[in-house]
Amino acid sequence: MIMDKSKIIALATIFISFAIGIWAYPQLPEIVASHWNEKGEVNGYMSKFLGIFLMPIMSLAMFLLFNFIPKIDPMKANIEKFRKYYNAFIVSIILFLFYLYLLTMAWNFGYRFNMTYFMVPALSALFYWCGILVENTKRNWFIGIKTPWTISNDVVWDKTHKLGGKLFKVAAVLSLLGIFFGELAFWFTILPVMVFSIYLLFYSYFEYQKEMKK
Repeated sequence: MIMDKSKIIALATIFISFAIGIWAYPQLPEIVASHWNEKGEVNGYMSKFLGIFLMPIMSLAMFLLFNFIPKIDPMKANIEKFRKYYNAFIVSIILFLFYLYLLTMAWNFGYRFNMTYFMVPALSALFYWCGILVENTKRNWFIGIKTPWTISNDVVWDKTHKLGGKLFKVAAVLSLLGIFFGELAFWFTILPVMVFSIYLLFYSYFEYQKEMKK
């Protein structure tokens, strides 16, 4: 069986991250920076082994999990209908984590920059691709906007996800605009996603009630 191109890209990226970690390990101190606050300043540290290899291990674990989900979903046939978007999303997650890993390595090798300003564009791109995935999902138990009302009705699922996809894209744009607002950039990234998620919860409920009255 020939491996899907998206899986090859994801696995190659994970392999490169492990290779970078092995190369970097002898050169870094026993404690490394691992967390940054909303101002882009370091506010957390961890041991060298975890600081270097936790992200590659997480990437591998997420890759395995995301590829396992379609095999166990009772509605796996529906997942196959949007599988190309799902596979591309897996790649985007792995590339996002790899980008974050490179930023972390660069910082610990002495390069100094505002982490928030470098993270926001990547988060914005990830949100936008989430919007594309959400717009194209079909009803299933693991992927998408899962509320009791979307899971229970195909029409409600489709309406909620079409709207949700658009809102995620709006969130992506708002997140990117946050770069121009200094320390508020973090809130431009987090707040729209939180507000839109709550709105979609209520939206799916009311759409379900409409469908039940038909």
